[in-house]
This record gives sequence, structure tokens and C-alpha cells, in this order.
Amino acid sequence: MTETTSIPALLERYDAFLLDAYGVLVYGQGAIPGAAELIAHLNAIDFPFVVLTNDAGRSPRSIQARLAGMGMTVPLERVVSSGSLLKGHIEERGAQGSRYIILGPEDAHRYAREYGVEPVDWTADPATVRGVVACDDRGFGFLEGVEGALSLLVQRLDAGLEVDLVLPNPDLIYPKDEGRAIGLTSGSIALLIEEALAIRYPDREDLRFTRLGKPHGPIFEEAVRRLGTRNVVMVGDQLQTDIIGGNRFGIDTALVQTGLARWTGEVPSEEHRPTWLVEGLAV
Repeated sequence: MTETTSIPALLERYDAFLLDAYGVLVYGQGAIPGAAELIAHLNAIDFPFVVLTNDAGRSPRSIQARLAGMGMTVPLERVVSSGSLLKGHIEERGAQGSRYIILGPEDAHRYAREYGVEPVDWTADPATVRGVVACDDRGFGFLEGVEGALSLLVQRLDAGLEVDLVLPNPDLIYPKDEGRAIGLTSGSIALLIEEALAIRYPDREDLRFTRLGKPHGPIFEEAVRRLGTRNVVMVGDQLQTDIIGGNRFGIDTALVQTGLARWTGEVPSEEHRPTWLVEGLAV
């Protein structure tokens, strides 16, 4: 049973917050009402938190700067982005120095280089490109990029070579224009590529993207590692990412009605059910 609560009550119950960025703290180019005051309060009382974001189009430093421009002071070590998890993925696979198509803006190319990747586009020689990292919907022509990446992957697979498919941000949609519009992002790009590969190679069930961000475990593991406690609550606006992700990871979740989700009390499964419902960010 989901109970209604408030931010002050959550502060009393938990040792730290995991705060989603887009839909909880910001919409598009602006801060959500109460977000700057919430961050200022957490800083003032020295309450531990991380901003846990699936934004893979920006580096953690760029995310920090963007929040600062909206009146929110967040230390760099408290920004846990799905894009930053690319570093561990590359290291685990011993892929430092490998070439990958980076679907995303220049900032994504920049941090990929920092993590040991050589970014290329879909015109590169397929024999030299290890795989695709789908970071964001920005920074390239949508149809041209998806078709180009898919074509390169097919050429590589037809030649008997393996591919590494990486999806830092599994989000399918995100709120735009202060919630009045919806945008497609990298998770939708990955689904298009996966479905096309499934048609081309029906016996290859392994041709799936490795998902790093919410609702998957790697980003939560990194967050609790930085905070040093599991007595945390995931404060988010999306059932499919924030709430399912926190529930699967074994932590409490709070649905804030500031973003995409509108709570009706009906959920498709119990893993969609938040522990708490919070109407706003007032402290």
C-alpha cells in the first residue's frame, strides 16, 4: 500500500536521498518549483544525497554546471550519471582504445574519450569499430544516425565479427517544455536497433544493448557506494525507471508528482508500486 508523505518526513526516516534529475529537479531548460530550495536545504543541514540521472548526453561536470545555472549547488561527487558508468564497462571488457560509434552530442564524445574510447561515426570502416554507445537523441540526425549505426553493425556481423552494444541511458521518453511535450531518447533508439537486428539475425538472442542506467543495477550500486549506506530512498517521477529500479535494487521509493507519472493507485505490477507518494518538493 502506497502512503502519502512529505519531504520533511522522508528526511527523518532515511540517511540519504537518491534524487532523479529530469522530472524531479528540472524540466527541459528550467528548474521545477521547489527544487532549488530543496537542494539548498539539504546542503544547509548536511544531508547526504546524490543526483541520480540517466542523462548520458552530458558529462557529470556539465550536469553539475547546468544545475548550478538553475540555482542548485551540487558537488561533483554527488552527480551520478549513467554516462559516467561507461568507464567501468569499457574497463571490464578490456576495450580501452577501441573505436565505438557514439550516438550523442559532443559532450558525450568528450567523456567517452576520457574513458578510453575513440569515438567515430557510422562512416568508419566496420572492421575497426567495436560497437555502438547510444547516449542521447541529440548531436546527430536521428534517422541518419540510427540507420548508419545499424548498417555498420550489420556489415560487421555479416563479416563474422562481434559487436558491443552499450546503452547508458535506457529512458524511452522524457518531459519537455515544462511537461507539456514528450521527447524520445536513447532507449527508444536502442529498441529500434535491437528489433532490426532481431529481424536480420533471428537466432542471435545476444544482440542486445547492455543497459547501465535506471532501472538497472549498475547506477544504483554506484550511488550507494558513494553514499556509504543502503538506508536511502529513491525519489523519482517515473514508474518505469525510478520506481522499478529502486524496488528491484531493494530500497524504498518515493514517487513525486512533478514529472511524467500521474498516480492513480493502479499499477501493472507490484514492482511498479512506490513505497511513498509525495505531492511536491516543499521542505
